Amino acid sequence: MRSRLPLLAIFPVTVLTVVLGAPFVLGDHPVRWESGSALPRIVMGDVPEESATPQDGAGGTSASSPPSSSSSSATADADQVAKPWKAGMAQWGVQIYWEEEKQKRSDDFIEKQAEKQAKYLIGLGANSVSLSFPFFTGGTTSNEISAGDKTPSPERLQRVLGVFKDAGFRTTLRPIMDETALNPPDGWRGNIEPASRSAWFASYEAFLTPYLKVAEAEKTNTFVIGTELNSMEGDPGWDALVDSAEQTFSGEVSYDANWDNYVSGRINMPVSHLGVDAYFPVKVADTAPVETLVEGWNDWLDKKATGPLPNILVAESGIGAMNGAYHAPGDFYTRGALNPQVQANWYTAVCQVVQERKMQGVYWWSIWFDDDPHTKPDDKTASRLDFAGRPLTEKAIKSCFTSDYAGPGTDTAG
Repeated sequence: MRSRLPLLAIFPVTVLTVVLGAPFVLGDHPVRWESGSALPRIVMGDVPEESATPQDGAGGTSASSPPSSSSSSATADADQVAKPWKAGMAQWGVQIYWEEEKQKRSDDFIEKQAEKQAKYLIGLGANSVSLSFPFFTGGTTSNEISAGDKTPSPERLQRVLGVFKDAGFRTTLRPIMDETALNPPDGWRGNIEPASRSAWFASYEAFLTPYLKVAEAEKTNTFVIGTELNSMEGDPGWDALVDSAEQTFSGEVSYDANWDNYVSGRINMPVSHLGVDAYFPVKVADTAPVETLVEGWNDWLDKKATGPLPNILVAESGIGAMNGAYHAPGDFYTRGALNPQVQANWYTAVCQVVQERKMQGVYWWSIWFDDDPHTKPDDKTASRLDFAGRPLTEKAIKSCFTSDYAGPGTDTAG
């Protein structure tokens, strides 16, 4: 957040290296990398984006027409989504993560920033945007859910939702538990155990209700009631919480499952729409072609079900633009040698899987709300998970979003 927020794997994993080990302990969900971290970082043998060449349908720029060092080629001046989303169409989207900064920006600034992000996404061909934001808890066993200094107020989120809605985007509002107080890597949002679950659900409902109200006011399409809360899935407390949410909000109420829980069993949540935060590791070389990455993803999905998956949305997918990233796509600790082709190939492969398995769509993780998406990342400090400003990846996204795939339609298989 630019990159931000971790996951946990439940499959047996032998910790061989920091690259492989850390993401499976903390999870394979990106978090914002901060300079000065004591966590291991590796930087060597960077491959400049300008020297990278496409591999086996990666959607990259050809060697005869090298990409610009800026990201302007992926943007457009249009103020409106060209083909607004309608029911049955694919959701081609991006997760925008918004934390309030220490110096709180003015309302005028956040509206202009939302307009800047909207124009960038229109240039990529997106028709959907998910606005993720943090909420807080006191610890792994805490019963309290609350806003914090970094939590945007409902009123400010309403302003930003309105900008995206006015631009023609399908919109999702997605609160997600910050893990600062959970003592990572051992603690994460997927293994919380509140001392009183009834008190936790009451506190969570009180926090969510004002955001559900603004989502309703802005005719938001989807409200994500929970994200990656593995240990809380199946609790009867969700029934009352979802009922309350549906009385306030008339759009879709959904849940986003962690990839490990998704493939290991039934996600027992009282919602009609399910997303997956999908960071399936594929243990192949950095030079692996797109076809091999597609096979790796299908191997993971087949653990759950084979064939079309028209009821499943890839709510998050992403990967670092670095060597070794295929082994741990959401690794936000290691700053491996820069390799933009790895990221571009991964995006191309995921898009191919979404289309071949007739899924509902994909949201790429992510853009930090306050960032300028037109600016090339500073590869000495920026997260490797950043994709805005990386021409190869932007071209892969645009190819995906402007493809002929219409969406799952009225298919009910899977």
